[in-house]
Amino acid sequence: MVCSLALLLPLGTTYGQSQPSAKVTAKTANLTLLPETSGTGNWQTLLSNTIKTSNQKDLFINASFEVGLFTQTKVSSKNMTTDTSNATANVQVRVLVDGQVVEPGQVVYGRRTQTLSATLEGAIAACLSLVTNLDGTTSIIVDTNCVTAETIELVLDSMDAAAFSFVAVDVPQGVHLISVQGRIDTTGSAQTGSWTALGTVGKGTVTVESVRLIKDANVPLDVP
Repeated sequence: MVCSLALLLPLGTTYGQSQPSAKVTAKTANLTLLPETSGTGNWQTLLSNTIKTSNQKDLFINASFEVGLFTQTKVSSKNMTTDTSNATANVQVRVLVDGQVVEPGQVVYGRRTQTLSATLEGAIAACLSLVTNLDGTTSIIVDTNCVTAETIELVLDSMDAAAFSFVAVDVPQGVHLISVQGRIDTTGSAQTGSWTALGTVGKGTVTVESVRLIKDANVPLDVP
């Protein structure tokens, strides 16, 4: 379910448009907005809303989402040969006002890089044989072609909530479309093992507040 809410300004002028001016608007969703995805996908609109400004304003836009990351790495090694697998998953979010990207641009809401490496001897129980040496002693010989690789697998699955504030300055009077977009970016590599990386966006909320910022404010910063 997706819900929206707007706090109207006392000013009732509509400037010839049916939507009244508003100081704050919000939209929330209690469903999965972006399903588990692998690879590098295109930007998808997660939530969108409109707000009408009675005159030139600045917009504070806060976008909060549940972000899920799944990474799996598996290594397979024998004969003391090192094997490495890695997987990276990240969820990126950006905000657009009337189709233009708002500062600070693309933001990473969640990222994980998982690397697994192992150097294993392998399963050799069935690959041993006794050999009698010339001096009469006995040696144990391992048939390396018979050795079966041993495997180690690591799986991590997490879901956390993240939020970030975006700012659009000098937004002109009128009705404006605010769109919050997200995309999944996953990469990985494996030698003889395997890897999987997935990202997802769950529930979310976006709030938009119309304000007037102080321009070129001189704020002292104390640096120890």
